[in-house]
Amino acid sequence: MPDTGKKILIIDGHSILNRAFYGLPDLTNYEGLHTNAVLGFLNIIFKIIDEENPTNVCVAFDVKQPTFRHLVYKEYKGTRKPMPDELREQVPLIKEVLTAMNVTIVEKGGYEADDIIGTLSRVADSAGYKVVIVSGDRDLLQLATDNILVRIPKTKAGGTTIENYYADDVKDLYGVTPVQFIDMKGLMGDTSDNIPGVPGIGEKTASKIIQQWGSVAGALEHIDEIKPPKAQKNLAEFSEQAIMSRELAAIKLDCELDFKLEDTTYENAFNDSSYNIFKRLEFKSLLKKFDNKQTVSELKPDITVVHSTADFAYIEDAAKKSGAVGVYVAHSDDMMLGIAVACDSKDVYVINCSSGIDPDEAVKFIYDLKNAGIIICMEDLKSALKYVDFHECDTNVLDIGVAAYLLNPMEDSYDYDDVAKEYLGNILLSEKELIGKDELNIFTFISDNFLEVFSYKAVVPLLAKDIVMDKLAKEGMLELYNKVELPTVYTLYDMEKRGIRVDKAELEEYSKKLEKRIQELHDSIIGYAGKEFNINSPKQLGPILFEDMGIPGGKKTKTGYSTSVDVLEKVKNEHPIIGDILEYRQLTKLNSTYAVGLVNYISDDGRIHGTFNQTITATGRISSTEPNLQNIPMKLELGRLIRKAFIPKEGYIFVDADYSQVELRVLAHLSGDEVMKNAFLNNVDIHATTASEVFEVPIGEVTPLQRRHAKAVNFGIVYGISAFGLSEDLGISRKEASDFIAKYYDTYKSIKAYLDEQVAHAKEKGYVTTMFGRIRPIPELKSSNFMQRSFGERVAMNSPIQGTAADIIKIAMVRVNMKLKELGLKSQLILQIHDELLIEAAEDEVDIVKKLLVDEMMHAADMTVPLEVGVASGNNWYEAK
Repeated sequence: MPDTGKKILIIDGHSILNRAFYGLPDLTNYEGLHTNAVLGFLNIIFKIIDEENPTNVCVAFDVKQPTFRHLVYKEYKGTRKPMPDELREQVPLIKEVLTAMNVTIVEKGGYEADDIIGTLSRVADSAGYKVVIVSGDRDLLQLATDNILVRIPKTKAGGTTIENYYADDVKDLYGVTPVQFIDMKGLMGDTSDNIPGVPGIGEKTASKIIQQWGSVAGALEHIDEIKPPKAQKNLAEFSEQAIMSRELAAIKLDCELDFKLEDTTYENAFNDSSYNIFKRLEFKSLLKKFDNKQTVSELKPDITVVHSTADFAYIEDAAKKSGAVGVYVAHSDDMMLGIAVACDSKDVYVINCSSGIDPDEAVKFIYDLKNAGIIICMEDLKSALKYVDFHECDTNVLDIGVAAYLLNPMEDSYDYDDVAKEYLGNILLSEKELIGKDELNIFTFISDNFLEVFSYKAVVPLLAKDIVMDKLAKEGMLELYNKVELPTVYTLYDMEKRGIRVDKAELEEYSKKLEKRIQELHDSIIGYAGKEFNINSPKQLGPILFEDMGIPGGKKTKTGYSTSVDVLEKVKNEHPIIGDILEYRQLTKLNSTYAVGLVNYISDDGRIHGTFNQTITATGRISSTEPNLQNIPMKLELGRLIRKAFIPKEGYIFVDADYSQVELRVLAHLSGDEVMKNAFLNNVDIHATTASEVFEVPIGEVTPLQRRHAKAVNFGIVYGISAFGLSEDLGISRKEASDFIAKYYDTYKSIKAYLDEQVAHAKEKGYVTTMFGRIRPIPELKSSNFMQRSFGERVAMNSPIQGTAADIIKIAMVRVNMKLKELGLKSQLILQIHDELLIEAAEDEVDIVKKLLVDEMMHAADMTVPLEVGVASGNNWYEAK
């Protein structure tokens, strides 16, 4: 047949889906659907489509029913493990995706996908098409010809590479033609398909026999000449099995299919339907393939730009009818440009403050709506507080983003498109998709794309309000939202606005100290090594340590020796160079990230105004960014010294308060363990108590080493530590660590029962809760992967403890902030770092502040053991800690 200029890509559906499933970590979307196999499948085929530029594409799938091979050999594929549930769930999902992309799916009962692919390849070849087959199964190499290319994706070094085979490539690899490859299979068998072959004949022997005699039949005709003798004997004994195995291995090339080549034309793959399903599955990386992004959505409100305060009356009338409005404050470069107000799903009014309406008038109008009892619904309340000064006591101002976070703390974001998808069933274009790299300013403010973004940011919170709030009530988290999370929004904003003063000169002096120590460590490391090299280069460092210096414990990978912290920590006692390297790394990062890096964050007022994130962690803990002040190294004294650069303003000092062993106290309360509770109630050293009980010695005779080991277990239990993990931490054998944990649980029997109960609850319900009702979903417990399930069990153990501790510090933080304002004090809360609160206190208010901190923090939660608070003060953060 003449070349038609057409090329067909034929994909082995189950094979590529299976490879993708094991090539990517477990992923789920907002519905809880597993999606890693589908995403990996699409990544592979899009890569090949980009390379091959086919005119036609189809995907062949197996149908779960016996084939003619099962009639020949009933044990065919009988040893295959069942498909994991997470993968099985994705089979109909990938078919739904392919259908949306207008990609033809071919499957037929009684035939395997291999047979369908074989038949399609011959039909297309005869019709003048170039043919490309994609499969992870080497059985399909028998289909390769001079015109039919078989491409086999492989995962190497975390990436996907693809091996290409025409007929000559198969011969180069195996020494046989693609057709003879079937005969090779007849002799060597195939364990994955449970094809028996001939016992004792492996790949190399099978290849030699077929190269010499051409086929299984040819080999049997020359049975007396087969070498080696063992192969001759076995082939003679299992000749019928060899013939049967060849029959099982041969792909059928003449299946009866209800199919036309023209049905496989590849066109219009990136359409509304496929866009919507990619959005639904949260494949954000693939959305860039859509040039003309369109979405089918019922949510498309009319937008009216308001230029006169006279029009406020229309908005007010509509707001009073609905009883609630969605509000979004549009701003750029610290300037409010306008306010979008949605009164229902159809109409959004955008008050234009960039020309015509005074911003103060617009803000007053929103206050008036609130004061009239109208509920204000916002996507991100904290970002608006700079422009609309709502108050913690405004019970009719809602943050729907924070509410959505409480309901599902596993999401990456809670923007309007995320909320619309999960609670309204609408697929909307995201802000990034609508505006791209365009910047919001007075000139772009009323452009169509920005106006559409504003409308969604206003209307989605309004429409989602009842659904989200009802669900919070149903899940028992309404009180948590109202009394903890919503007030936290205001407290975080207050801390961001206030900032913390930084002494730039002190930072520079600190950097010099670091650089001096870094140079000392550099010289020491080079001295131990005996030659100059780049300490920051793992490729140079690895051979120095594990080859030149002969330090044991090196782990060589394909890219060289691993010099990760985990590897170096294990061998740090083997040579002093290891300790120097670890310290060198810590200090160089400390210098670049903090001593030098913090300077870039100092504002004109001499303060750093960082960002506190409320909806990032699944446990409920607050995180800090731009800069991250929660990761300042505290183990090294040189690391702690950076706190000297943080100073209060004139006439003020720092007062710092932190909880003592809050997570262990939470564990004692939640588990009800009497031994641990008594230690806290009697103000006894909990680590010495644990050591005394476990090592069976009087508490006064506990050694520092025994206490250190007990401390590691006490805190390790909170994080679900394993015997392996404890052995690594303490440098003891796994048997010793296992015995230690067993003795610990024998001492604190109720703790073991409590942790087991949490795991059992999580397996049954799919989540655990904190003392205050915060839900932490644990989808990993349903995984077929042992490591994922083990991780899930650890999460089930520690999330109620960590989450409760996070709730307690939030409650304390909110109460302290509100009390300081309520009393009209000049002192202000400026930082929350894990279990620590930092107050910039007026010198004449220090005693009041200290008492207030202790009272509010101690009474943040009603527990059966006391919350202990340590308070200190100083002229800088270092002195106050």
